[in-house]
Amino acid sequence: MRFVLYNIRYGTGSGGRFHLPVPYSGYVKGTSRNFERITAFIREQQPDVTGLVEVDLGTYRSRWRNQAERLADALGHAHVYQSKYCGDCFMKRVPILNRQGNAILTADSIHAMRFHHFERGIKRLVIELELERVVVLLVHLSIKFRHRHDQLRNLLTMIRTIKKPLVVAGDFNPLWGEDELELFLQASGLENANRNGIPTWPSRSPERQLDFILHSEGMEVTRFDVPDVRFSDHRPLVAEFTVNGRSAAKDVT
Repeated sequence: MRFVLYNIRYGTGSGGRFHLPVPYSGYVKGTSRNFERITAFIREQQPDVTGLVEVDLGTYRSRWRNQAERLADALGHAHVYQSKYCGDCFMKRVPILNRQGNAILTADSIHAMRFHHFERGIKRLVIELELERVVVLLVHLSIKFRHRHDQLRNLLTMIRTIKKPLVVAGDFNPLWGEDELELFLQASGLENANRNGIPTWPSRSPERQLDFILHSEGMEVTRFDVPDVRFSDHRPLVAEFTVNGRSAAKDVT
């Protein structure tokens, strides 16, 4: 199974131009050209599963088109998506913000999907996708330390109910360093596919490992890479797995 994780920053780009004419003005600019670059990159990877963090679900930035649907159509994959903000929170009532979410795309058949929400934090969404031989959880954790660790406790409870081989991926935002996840990894039994701790943020000159692909016992990492790609402020992660000695996908690329 080839798994791609990418925080695409809603397709808004990165670099000096992102902050012109005023800081962070890139968030309100059109995204079509940069999203085409992102699509081309992901297509070249020929993923079996793609986890997308920070996806525009259809605003004027993306010409009212859902980026998850656009990329799924380009790959010929099934997809699921959801706003990353919970229920009736303030963010769900603000234009543009209420169309910001996360998504999973897959070439495999979907057996079940569930949307969970953490108890604390602004970004609360957990997407659970059950495929034929694995389960994938996609997250985007809080930038607040206390909320982030409450979310990790919630996540641990979810993980303990899952019986299939498991991938937990996303932007974990361990702003105090990846050692933040040490107790979570010990308690969950998950392993980091990024064995060498390659940093993923910022994309122009990475200093921190914010993005993670974690996996359960019985899954072997046969390849891992953090490509030098700068279409977002995060770099993408690419991991290949076997599950109990076999590929987790029906069609191996």
